[in-house]
Amino acid sequence: MTKIFIFCLTLILISGCNQVQKRVDSAADAETKNLEKFLNKSEEFLKTELGVPDEEILDSGNKRILVFNDSKFKIKCQRRFEIDPKNIVIAFSSKNCF
Repeated sequence: MTKIFIFCLTLILISGCNQVQKRVDSAADAETKNLEKFLNKSEEFLKTELGVPDEEILDSGNKRILVFNDSKFKIKCQRRFEIDPKNIVIAFSSKNCF
């Protein structure tokens, strides 16, 4: 009887973890789709939509990285956008943003 109870409890926990993972994956996909709209757009468009960046990093090869920080539920979110010499967004990354 105890083995059946432990087995059922294990199945419930695994099922719950799968649901959480699906929600995290869904939120990450939504974040990626939201940020893709900035690719091949101007730096001005990016700043109009997201505001003034919190940090600007000069990268090798005349590229710049604009960093936007945010906080939600005490979780720090960071979005980085790589800007080419023509002031066009060519890449992005997102960390802990959902």
